[in-house]
Amino acid sequence: MSLSRVENPCFLLFLFVFQAIFILILYRGGPSNVFRGFLDSHRVLDYSKTHDVYTNLSLFTQAPNEEAMPYCSAQSPIFVGPLTITFRVLPSERMIIKKNPFVQSGGRYRPPHCLARYKSAILVAYKNQEKYLHHLLYYIHPFLQRQQLSYSIYLIQQVGNGTFNRAKLLNVGVREALKDEDWDCLLLHDVDLVPENDYNLYVCDEYYPKHMASAMDKFQYTLPYKSFFGGVSALTPEHYMKMNGFPNTYWGSGGENDDIATRIQLAGMKIVRTSPHLGRYKVMDYNEETETQEPWRRPTSRHNTRKTWKDDGMNSLEFKLLSRTKHPLYTNITVDIGYVPPFS
Repeated sequence: MSLSRVENPCFLLFLFVFQAIFILILYRGGPSNVFRGFLDSHRVLDYSKTHDVYTNLSLFTQAPNEEAMPYCSAQSPIFVGPLTITFRVLPSERMIIKKNPFVQSGGRYRPPHCLARYKSAILVAYKNQEKYLHHLLYYIHPFLQRQQLSYSIYLIQQVGNGTFNRAKLLNVGVREALKDEDWDCLLLHDVDLVPENDYNLYVCDEYYPKHMASAMDKFQYTLPYKSFFGGVSALTPEHYMKMNGFPNTYWGSGGENDDIATRIQLAGMKIVRTSPHLGRYKVMDYNEETETQEPWRRPTSRHNTRKTWKDDGMNSLEFKLLSRTKHPLYTNITVDIGYVPPFS
């Protein structure tokens, strides 16, 4: 490349715009076909060579003057791409706390070296899954810190022996989390999923709800069916309220994912997905042999979503808040969400 070309103002402007567009595409949840080739790099997509999720995290140290901190760089300087994920050894809470010294009470984190450009709330519906929770916390805290996000992790815990209702618990989580902060993004996260690539940015799409877990090992890194919206998803508070949140009436069926996909469409939106090259997740304690013998099937819905979505959701949410406790690694919200109605 000639020196005159480098010094050409038009060329430098083009180069700056090109880099800005590339970073924007990453933050929008995946590249278009035009830019797909730029992500087919050894570092970002070679899953045969993975890195520890805590790699270089110690480079983020406390700024000497918090009042004069700059904004975080548009792209984190410590991204490595594919991460080493294993569930063989169960991490203790004490060990997780020690490895994440900047995480504050309630699972709250702000970058110590810069001002975060984005605020994300991680909402996890939960019921008696302590082993899964420890694995998730071990990986998700450094994963989010690598992205220089300001974030908080909320555990929404259902009490009693009643049937699990993930969708209603997430509605509760949204309502409670928005009391703390004007979050830019709500990440709805299953407790048994761990992301495999730190370029999978936990930020929302500006225009539409985003499905993050577009390639889970449970489904051989493909979608089980076209409208699938389960696992991990990202919605702005505006998206969530526009579709009236999630349904409150799905008890243990798993069919709420189809209801949600329909709600998104009825609310005048569409689902965008993280590129499957980036949206890879590992599922904990997945029994591959059982899954091979009995393929996963799309749950049968007994709900008429088109008639019920405006009346069943955030505007009809009822629950009893039993406790709200700040733990070192998360905020625990314990609720009584009622019971399964007869003939539901």
